[in-house]
Amino acid sequence: MHFPQHKALLTAMLLSFSLATQARADFDEEDDLKAVYGDKLTVSIATGSQKPLRLAPAVTSVITAADIRAMGATDLDQVLESVAGMHVEKIGANHFSAYVMRGIINELNSQILVLQNGVPMTVLLTGNRSRLWGSYPLQHISRIEVIRGPGSALYGADAYSGVINIITKNSTEIMGTELGVNAGSFSTCDVWMQHGGKIAGVDVAAYLRAGKTSGNADIISADAQTGLDRVFGTRASLAPGPMNNGHEAVDAHLDLSYEKWRWRSSYLLRDNVGTGTGVSSALDLVGKLQSQRLTSDLSWSDSHFLRDWGLGFNLSYAKYLQRLPAPLVLYPPGVTFPTGNFPQGIIGSPNTSERQIRASAFAVYSGWPGHQLRIGLGHDDLYMYDTFEFKNFQVTPAGLPQPAGAVQTYTGALAFLEPHSRKIDYVYIQDEWQFAPDWNLTAGLRHDRYSDVGSTTNPRLALVWDAAYNLTAKLMYGQAFRAPSFAELYSINNPAQRGNPSIQPESIKTLEAALVWQVRNDLLAKFNIFQFRMKNLIRTVPNVIRGTGSSYANTNSQEGQGMEIELNWQASRQLRLNGNYSYQRNIDQTTNQDAGYAPHHHLFARADWLFVQDWMLSPQFNWVAGRKRTVGDLRPPVADYKTIDLSLRTNAGAWEVSGSIRNLMNADAREPSLAPGSIPNDIPLAKRSFYLQLVYKM
Repeated sequence: MHFPQHKALLTAMLLSFSLATQARADFDEEDDLKAVYGDKLTVSIATGSQKPLRLAPAVTSVITAADIRAMGATDLDQVLESVAGMHVEKIGANHFSAYVMRGIINELNSQILVLQNGVPMTVLLTGNRSRLWGSYPLQHISRIEVIRGPGSALYGADAYSGVINIITKNSTEIMGTELGVNAGSFSTCDVWMQHGGKIAGVDVAAYLRAGKTSGNADIISADAQTGLDRVFGTRASLAPGPMNNGHEAVDAHLDLSYEKWRWRSSYLLRDNVGTGTGVSSALDLVGKLQSQRLTSDLSWSDSHFLRDWGLGFNLSYAKYLQRLPAPLVLYPPGVTFPTGNFPQGIIGSPNTSERQIRASAFAVYSGWPGHQLRIGLGHDDLYMYDTFEFKNFQVTPAGLPQPAGAVQTYTGALAFLEPHSRKIDYVYIQDEWQFAPDWNLTAGLRHDRYSDVGSTTNPRLALVWDAAYNLTAKLMYGQAFRAPSFAELYSINNPAQRGNPSIQPESIKTLEAALVWQVRNDLLAKFNIFQFRMKNLIRTVPNVIRGTGSSYANTNSQEGQGMEIELNWQASRQLRLNGNYSYQRNIDQTTNQDAGYAPHHHLFARADWLFVQDWMLSPQFNWVAGRKRTVGDLRPPVADYKTIDLSLRTNAGAWEVSGSIRNLMNADAREPSLAPGSIPNDIPLAKRSFYLQLVYKM
């Protein structure tokens, strides 16, 4: 492995370890002080078992339910924007939120793995958590654990730029019944209830939420149809016009635990999901979509099954449906292509159904002095079926849409994609070796065998030095991969993008160094640097055989490096300050130019001020800067923006009341529309908005 900047990175790593050496000389290790300095905060995402956060063999973040309440967040996107190294970027189609980790981004945001209680939320069609994600509520979340960097050695596919695990509350965290309502700008309204208790010896946690929002409807001045109008002399574009955002949602969760057994099920409905700036970047003011997601998983674990042995298994089932209540208008009435005119517009409505069955088991052996050995295996049986679409066009051999009369139903080889299945077998091994009192070496290896895209093996290595009671140093290396989605492999009859069954998984190699420094009792500082190289990136390229349109292919590689700094200061009993700054630079190796769209600089800061008993004020500041375009996109760089949010919370007996103002200064904040710039003036974010939340605890 060769990185052009390896000398600078290795120099910084050596400096980090020399600082740790000095600190070791200055301080003696004392177990009681370790408890003061953060050992109570643990994380499981880094190794699969609970470990003190500062000793975790990865760069990790933890957001607790208390953090979420303090920041006044109303959606998962707002919480993840506070994580160092991460930026939540809006994609125009369906106003989809892309979780950009360390500057790594593609149009579908398929390079980060999102888990719910350890079970992937990935859909087969797009390889992400679905464009129809809509929103994710926060009231039932216990904590969110995040790996920044590769995680395939433990989690397999798509744990590429990072892993996000959403952990829901159990019965002891709820204890009783809670009712709540949240209302605010853009006709937003959510009501929910949750209950935690014990029934006939079984621990029960239940959650039900229903809500809706119309979303911000800022004006899009020009769209993809605007460009077609200029070429063909038509006037079909609906721009200037408002974005079609918003959705309705139902979330239901049930968690049952008995001794060593746990069964969790959830149902997520996203209905009337707007098309954002249009599915094809041409405004569609009325189009709506729907998704339904049913998940259920049964787990059992016993950390002391036998002497020195712990065992566990998990069996999960997921069903995902993408449905379009009415045909979508991809381009508006009157659009013209070289193949003809479409008086009713170009209409296309793909529908899919997915079934996912996953089984896994693990064993942990601790009988070897100084070692904790974890061995796991699993099998995934994934199937996309019932694929069909409504459309009024067919695709010419040249890849252009041509009129086909009235809207008809197309299935099989005439649809956008035929049914396909994928089977995955995997095995992994991980050893945590305490080879000296203050040194731990974690080594892991996972092999995945796919029925459709071959096999891949991904290692990890992490050296953690507990240099002093208040200083920990880490040096880490890992590899990861992203498997092609079914759309990238098998898309057919698509006028814009054709699948390519011969493409291979993307790969990444990452080198990291980190310091965790408890400067004093009330001040914690974290610092890390990283460098990575990505290969076999899957992108669309011109289809040279057809002469028009595009198809997916493994194309270029990218190299990136950066740093992340985090500070947490308990300034007084009434005031806590925390924040982080991230820098990244990602270079496309084909053009030797910036890969584009992700911020080079990102600063987030929040204060929690208990200014009167039971009254907390939490202002927060977010600065996003340095977003360039890709090669060939001649628009000016994306404008920087700064936003300020404010939340106020109080408790009055059984009631909790909170209010928040988002984008207090009404900044004109925008996220970049991806090349070729079909939305020339980018994607506007919501202006100043207000929310009020009431919670009653019974």
